[in-house]
Amino acid sequence: MTQRRSLGVAAMGLVTPLGSGSATVARALFEGSRAGLAARDDLCPGRSVWVGQVTDPLPSSPPQAAAYDCRNNRMMLGALLQIREDIDAAIERHGAARIGIVLGTSTGGMSEHESAREHRARTGEWPAGSHYRQWEMGALAEYAALALGIGGPAYVIATACSASAKVFASGRRLIEAGVCDAVVVGGADTLCRLTAAGFSSLEAISPSPCNPFSRNRDGINIGEGAAAFLLTRGDAPVQFLGSGECSDAYHISAPHPEGRGAHEAMRLALDDAAIAPGDVAYINLHGTGTALNDVMEAKAIAALFDPSISCSSTKAMIGHALGAAGACEAAFTWLTLNPAFNPHNRLPPHLWDGQIDPALPALRLASAGACYEEHDGRAAMLSNSFAFGGNNVALAFGRGYTS
Repeated sequence: MTQRRSLGVAAMGLVTPLGSGSATVARALFEGSRAGLAARDDLCPGRSVWVGQVTDPLPSSPPQAAAYDCRNNRMMLGALLQIREDIDAAIERHGAARIGIVLGTSTGGMSEHESAREHRARTGEWPAGSHYRQWEMGALAEYAALALGIGGPAYVIATACSASAKVFASGRRLIEAGVCDAVVVGGADTLCRLTAAGFSSLEAISPSPCNPFSRNRDGINIGEGAAAFLLTRGDAPVQFLGSGECSDAYHISAPHPEGRGAHEAMRLALDDAAIAPGDVAYINLHGTGTALNDVMEAKAIAALFDPSISCSSTKAMIGHALGAAGACEAAFTWLTLNPAFNPHNRLPPHLWDGQIDPALPALRLASAGACYEEHDGRAAMLSNSFAFGGNNVALAFGRGYTS
């Protein structure tokens, strides 16, 4: 197949339970911090659950976007403001109408909607200032466009846990089609009772910090966060090399037991990036800590890669950020590849109890202090995101590749 040109990931901003900003998050990421996880008893009726929560202060909404104000949008703004200078430079160079925005989310302003509905149930009226545009999923991109002064295409992808991974492929298509010269991509999700209670009803939430790929794993921790990137033509410290998207549609919530969709997504990503399995130095696993997800992902990786490939799940540090998971984990992969924030090629450690599940193919789960090797000045990595309904995405990023 004809190799597609890679794009430069020129800038990255993020707000996570590990902190905000590249330098702060990189330190916590490579140390394997779980400081962002905490037990909450206000999200699920009758039980306490562990969640990854953002505690850093968030920026205020600018006047032009105030009508869309909610925590989810302000968390996205916190990530966007970290790369504001790069975005403004792109606007100055290409014009506001030539810059696009593609963002992913699954909760939107649901937390505010929950509070507004409670107020209406008590008083018979919606609270002052509440409006549907604060709650709808599509509002995230409209809010970002107003806040940044961007006039190009702006839309949201809402495919649950793969949403903010799919934005990279969508952003690249806008550039390749000649619609945009640069695209802001990313995603945000915030904690709310709907998702916590929903996953609890599926018996998918762990009562303790999650334990991906362990024989003792018993579910996920819900998390929150936001990450933003600027995709451009040309070279950058980290390149977006390619993506693989597929839908195996095996079941509404359960993955294919043999990992066929996960395998196909990774294979397509490798083909799209024109790299071989042996070129990949590290895989950021979807790694939720549920019984079905971990076994299918392990099978898919074992079928495609050598057992020596390093892997880890970062959800044990921040929880599963759902609609923001793909973007946050792409950001962690970006940090891992970027020598400015990771000069010693460290890997995010896999946090678990070390109890191997004999039913899973063996994976080389990165231990504390583990590093990756580059070859001829190059390194490539994958980041996996798998969602309900078999909506699967694998992203390929690299360092040392020319666009």
